[in-house]
Amino acid sequence: MSEKILVGVAWPYASGPRHLGHIAGAYLPADIFARFHRCKGNEVLMVSGADEHGTPITIKAEQEGKTPAEVAAFYRNQFTETFQQMGISFDLFTHTNTENHTQVTQDIFLQLYKKGYIYKDQVLQAWCQSCQRFLTDRYIEGICPLCGFNDARGDQCDQCGKPMNPVDLKDPHCKLCGGRPEFKNSEHFFLKLSAFQEELLAWVRDKTFWRPNVYHFTLHYLEEGLRDRAITRDMEWGVPIPLPGYESKRIYVWFDAVIGYLSASKEWAFRIKGEPDKWRQFWQDQNAKPYYFIGKDNIVFHSIIWPAMLLGYGGLDLPYDVPANEFLTFEEKKFSTSRNWAVWVPDYLSRYEPDPLRYLLSINMPETNDTDFSWREFYRRNNDELVATYGNLAHRVLTFTYKNYDGMIPPAGELDPASRRLLATTEEVFKSVDSLLSGCKFKDSLKTIMGLAQEANRYLDEKSPWKAIKLDKSAAGTSLYVVISVLSGLRILMYPFLPFSSQKLHEYLGYSGQVQDYGWQLRLPPSGQKLNPPQPLFVKLDEKMIEEENKREEHTKSD
Repeated sequence: MSEKILVGVAWPYASGPRHLGHIAGAYLPADIFARFHRCKGNEVLMVSGADEHGTPITIKAEQEGKTPAEVAAFYRNQFTETFQQMGISFDLFTHTNTENHTQVTQDIFLQLYKKGYIYKDQVLQAWCQSCQRFLTDRYIEGICPLCGFNDARGDQCDQCGKPMNPVDLKDPHCKLCGGRPEFKNSEHFFLKLSAFQEELLAWVRDKTFWRPNVYHFTLHYLEEGLRDRAITRDMEWGVPIPLPGYESKRIYVWFDAVIGYLSASKEWAFRIKGEPDKWRQFWQDQNAKPYYFIGKDNIVFHSIIWPAMLLGYGGLDLPYDVPANEFLTFEEKKFSTSRNWAVWVPDYLSRYEPDPLRYLLSINMPETNDTDFSWREFYRRNNDELVATYGNLAHRVLTFTYKNYDGMIPPAGELDPASRRLLATTEEVFKSVDSLLSGCKFKDSLKTIMGLAQEANRYLDEKSPWKAIKLDKSAAGTSLYVVISVLSGLRILMYPFLPFSSQKLHEYLGYSGQVQDYGWQLRLPPSGQKLNPPQPLFVKLDEKMIEEENKREEHTKSD
């Protein structure tokens, strides 16, 4: 019986291009997971969208002399193109500046308000005398009172991950003019997080299968005690408050962004599927499993605040898992859009194919600790592993078979013990990778798959069909058939990670349609199946590219 899998992916601020840290942190693991479950025949709904209501958008708009809507639309279109080129297979990628999202957000706001989970109170709001405006949280920077990080924002500290209130920052200053803000009382709406303290504690304590970083961070945060949190701000860009008298205020971005998973699901149901109630299968079925793929700086919003909102609203499924990744660093410093410290994905795609990057970020995924990106590592992984191990296996077997067996898969013949062991190993790898991917262990999954490619290479070297064919063409054909069978398995095993090259291999092997249509299982290819003329799956890189890319990055930094 198929499962229903909701894959919610972090909503990127529409204020700058995506960099490698974004891809490794949320979008690639989500895509691997979704593709795997589609292969298994499960019903998958993978949604996200451009977060167009955040302060980063208004800052960018002021810097460029544009409206927030203009800036958001530009980057939203860029996101869509980037994700398509990288093979990130959303069922719907939408945005927060839609009528549907506004309606869903306001509905949740009103229901929580009617139930007493949202209330009005005074909050100290930062006022910049020089700019003559109230400053939303991201317009304020200062020193984190908890860990001492110098560049903490008014909403969160990137160093320790704790949510922040601007008034708590030490030495706060305006991001626009550098001046020190004063704090004035302003009436706002608060989410009564404290009302969900015990219920959330009981819920989280059962989540021992969560990643240790997510589980312990969430549990510790809850045990410290939840504080109510303001959910509106003095600003004119965002979802309007659905009550009279608050026309100059808006629902704040962190509250409406997480609602995007639900609003996107509803939009997918009525706009894409033409079945307005279909979203309920992923949100109101106790057997459905909602997964939220995010970076570690967003854990608290998805493991505490969003569940609290869902509990307060009622009738909607809580998260099943929140497999947050740690950070991918660049030269051992965190990627940062605002500080222009990044390898930008559109720039990468202008020179290289997507699968080598997907491979590197998967085999080096920051699942339990920060990992570092370098162009030398990219070069090594591409040439030594993708090209030399996997790509070479496929190319030398298929070209030799195509040339010597009339372009067809040779008969299996009688299998010796070594051949049977290799096929049995392939079956075991399917089971092992199934378990690993189901548990969101992507790095270990890919290492296991590459281990199978290495095993097939050893078998091929031992059998040496290019020598055996001179004495016994049938025996050589049998060993080729065995390796082609392993390749048939690898096209499926690799598909969640490397969709483009897997589809190429699928077609070289003579299969039609799409890889995922063949299911998550080893299918032995029929003898006599016609092969298509094979080409290399991957391009070997010249070592000079390392120096060229490092120079390019130095030029970018100097700009």
